Amino acid sequence: MRVAYKVEDLVRLVGEGRVEGQSAQLVASIAALKEAEPGDLAFLSNLKYKADVADSRASVILVPEEFEGHPAAGQAFIRLAKPSLALARICREIERLLWPKPQAGVHATAVVQSDAQVDASAYIGPHCLIESGAQIGAGTVLQGQVYVGRDARIGPDCWLMPHASVMDYCQLGRRVRLHSGVVIGSDGFGYDTNKGVHEKIPQIGRAVIEDDVEIGANTTIDRARFSETRIGEGSKLDNLVQIAHNVVVGKHCLITAQVGIAGSTTLGDYVVIGGQAGLTGHIHIGSQTMIGAQSGVTHDLDPKSYVRDSPAMPYMIAQKVHVLKSRLPDLFKRVATLEETIGQLGGGGSGPSQPAANASRKR
Repeated sequence: MRVAYKVEDLVRLVGEGRVEGQSAQLVASIAALKEAEPGDLAFLSNLKYKADVADSRASVILVPEEFEGHPAAGQAFIRLAKPSLALARICREIERLLWPKPQAGVHATAVVQSDAQVDASAYIGPHCLIESGAQIGAGTVLQGQVYVGRDARIGPDCWLMPHASVMDYCQLGRRVRLHSGVVIGSDGFGYDTNKGVHEKIPQIGRAVIEDDVEIGANTTIDRARFSETRIGEGSKLDNLVQIAHNVVVGKHCLITAQVGIAGSTTLGDYVVIGGQAGLTGHIHIGSQTMIGAQSGVTHDLDPKSYVRDSPAMPYMIAQKVHVLKSRLPDLFKRVATLEETIGQLGGGGSGPSQPAANASRKR
């Protein structure tokens, strides 16, 4: 598939922008500023790359409104408040063309139990399995080998990619996107040790995913021990995230790769968690909190906290600690030098006085 956009087509897709300069070349691909050739679209979002704009051969460049440069001959700038967001909107259209929504229907190899309810406008792909009592909403797409458990509910306009699983009694809202390998409603990790034996605690709750949530590849959301695990509206989870039983994630949170959240922890709205951070169980993270990558959080955090490190501490304190850590080798070296100097002074001070005392006794 090939794309070909005029400058005015790009402005239409973005929904805003002021054009400066003129390019007769159709945009057929997207490239970084340094690698771009005629016919490419490039963008400047991070101003540390602004020096690359002058030498870029891209036909069209998305730039911030305040950018001071000007387009070369045969080149056009589109000035925008957020070039990165503008590019995302253009890519959204390209994505729609690359992966068009399949026509409604049930593939011949799919297995749909007789009492499952599949909307006539939904698409059920090859080798999918829809269990008894499940419901699939209007316009939803299930690609190959998707599993939907007993009495599960999948709302309208969802998109489940290959090998995604929605286990028994779990629920997806509207416009939820699950990438390959996602498991919604895996058993929570619960055991009670009795006389040296780990007895399994049944996990009889469910997992609920609210509207407009996107969940990355191989992420797992455990069902609750009782009641529900819940992911709030508009939240986005990266690949390889683990959400344990009875966790509640607020609205519009961003959780990046390899984060692990232990059981019964709650997150407010607009929480951001960096990669490989770990949160212990039964704590509350206030709204608009930011947690740095590889942080270990073991206690409640007030709203709008900004923490990093393990154990997590306020960001500015963690920065100071980091600086001090880097000075430790020099500090130990200085202490060792001081100890050696003090030792020498002590030995040197007693040495001369001893012969003088002996001489006095001889007299």
